[in-house]
Amino acid sequence: MFKKILVANRGEIACRVFRTAKRMGIKTVAVYSDADARSPHVLMADEAVRLGPAPAAESYLKAELILLAAKETGADCIHPGYGFLSERESFARACADAGIAFVGPPPNAIAAMGDKIESKKLAKQAGVNVVPGYLGEIADTDEAVRIASDIGYPVMMKASAGGGGKGMRLAWSEQDVREGFEATKREGLASFGDDRVFIEKFIESPRHIEIQVLGDQHGNIVYLNERECSVQRRHQKVVEEAPSPFVTPKMRAAMGEQAVALARAVGYYSAGTVELIVSGADTTGESFYFLEMNTRLQVEHPVTEEITGLDLVEQMIRVACGERLAFGQADVGINGWSVENRVYAEDPYRGFLPSIGRLVRYNPPAASEAADLASLDSRLRGDDGEGGGRSESQAIVRVDDGVAEGGEVSMFYDPMIAKLITWAPTREAAIDAQIAALDAFEIEGPGTNIDFLSALMQHPRFREGRLTTGFIAEEYPEGFHGAPASDGLLRELAAVAAFAATAQADRARRVDGQLGHRLRPPADWTVRIGGVDHAVSVSTDGITVDGAPLEIGIEYTPGDRLIEAELGEDERLSVRIAPTRSGFRLTTRGASHVARVLPAHVAPFAQHLIEKVPPDLSRFLIAPMPGLLVRLDVAAGDKVEAGQPLAVVEAMKMENILRAEKSGTVKVLSAAAGDSLSVDQVILEIE
Repeated sequence: MFKKILVANRGEIACRVFRTAKRMGIKTVAVYSDADARSPHVLMADEAVRLGPAPAAESYLKAELILLAAKETGADCIHPGYGFLSERESFARACADAGIAFVGPPPNAIAAMGDKIESKKLAKQAGVNVVPGYLGEIADTDEAVRIASDIGYPVMMKASAGGGGKGMRLAWSEQDVREGFEATKREGLASFGDDRVFIEKFIESPRHIEIQVLGDQHGNIVYLNERECSVQRRHQKVVEEAPSPFVTPKMRAAMGEQAVALARAVGYYSAGTVELIVSGADTTGESFYFLEMNTRLQVEHPVTEEITGLDLVEQMIRVACGERLAFGQADVGINGWSVENRVYAEDPYRGFLPSIGRLVRYNPPAASEAADLASLDSRLRGDDGEGGGRSESQAIVRVDDGVAEGGEVSMFYDPMIAKLITWAPTREAAIDAQIAALDAFEIEGPGTNIDFLSALMQHPRFREGRLTTGFIAEEYPEGFHGAPASDGLLRELAAVAAFAATAQADRARRVDGQLGHRLRPPADWTVRIGGVDHAVSVSTDGITVDGAPLEIGIEYTPGDRLIEAELGEDERLSVRIAPTRSGFRLTTRGASHVARVLPAHVAPFAQHLIEKVPPDLSRFLIAPMPGLLVRLDVAAGDKVEAGQPLAVVEAMKMENILRAEKSGTVKVLSAAAGDSLSVDQVILEIE
């Protein structure tokens, strides 16, 4: 077995690998950029080596620096994590040349599957279903238009070396191709160093299913069931689950056998993922097509671990060490259901714009006492111990992260803060566990998508399993404005707000040195929430809302950030609470609610208060996020129409087109192409 492992990555995946390595008795080495000098993965490792400045291209993606760090620390193996998307083949070869084991597949397999165009040709030869399309090199936009017309709209334009949702554009018309082809080439070049683009037919009502494969260096290959990753935004996965609510045992076997055939055709070993697009309109399950093979550990691997009991990181290390798989296909089962949500630093209330900044507060929900992932491994290897996988009836919560309170979400790296994983015996229970855990997830500083994730978990269509890759676009065409709240929930929140106000008033009356007699806190309150006034009474006998008693148990001390309310015998409600000028902001169940709380005898006078009207900013084009101004499409004096593209801003390696909100004439330009923009910076003014 290896003695020391270096992880050539950062954040949660570095921490994830270190946890398994430490359990296996392997020493650990972290590498870091200047931006990550005090990050959790650095503190967690036995040793740490500085690579360079913050940009990944100058630190984490410099193979020579990684190899030098391995030699200096005496590491005998390197795990790439999710890194080296476009250079993994050369990096694997460099590791071999340096006499250091690469914890991943062989270079030839990486090369075969890393090129989307060539991989589709190989898949077809191996008998794997492929999507109709054009796999040759496309010279320019005009040729792209001709090819798209021949295939038939809609089509998908993809960077050949792409991954992670970057370098992809959906085109419904010739205009879409003309607008998006060059942008796809630029994203491919910027993110992966390869500007080749291919075009394929877009499968309507598509579901994104992927098969986890695992092989050793002795020719043994198995598939570890499927994951469904259909809930995506801009082709970036948001929610993953295993197994899929759509896949039948017959489909699973057919998909798995084709995935194994493809892996065998390229001499694959280690962990890998064969991604498939499936027609949700075909209930026979026969309309599935090969998309690509990811020759690495996927971000969503925890859900597979949770339903199989296998530690995929341990398996990768053992395979790299030359060990045989200790189990066969017949030993792989499915135990329960697992769901993963990606917690991102982005603001869903502002069109999901990237958000950066310091984590002023970071307090994830408490992880459950989970079954040891190594238990099934141990049983299959014949080690001592009972093992055998999970048999718990209660839900399990797992948080994979690589951040800490006081740390910073940087513009240089992926905006993912954490992965929230739940496991339960049933899909419904695993989803409910997600809702409860998201309610208890405290993050202050950058904006996050926690409310949005909770809304997804509550959405009837998601809970029914009627998913497609267009789910988010179809269900939130006008953007996200918070999950809808039932009348019952609003009454419960009114009770929470009134109880908190009573506790604050009671504390205030205890302040020393007051003139006169101590006053009793008000018992009757008027709570306005969601535009509706609720009459709430708080007494030692209980709480009534609008004259009806409410069965609720609340504990709150002024200053608490989280309230755990008990509703009846079994139901709990976690509410994040923050004071406002005239009440509280209450966040739960996928939305924030501002509650104005006034003593009942004071509330009638509030109607006489004048509300301040916000200024009209529609004449300004304002940077919605920090980023690089890649292009300005207009000049001073140009006439523009509403909806016309004005500028392109790159953030988190993604290009964002900014459009005019109204028609007019460009009065002045306040920024130039190449400028680094801060959030809310004025780019130009229209009159």
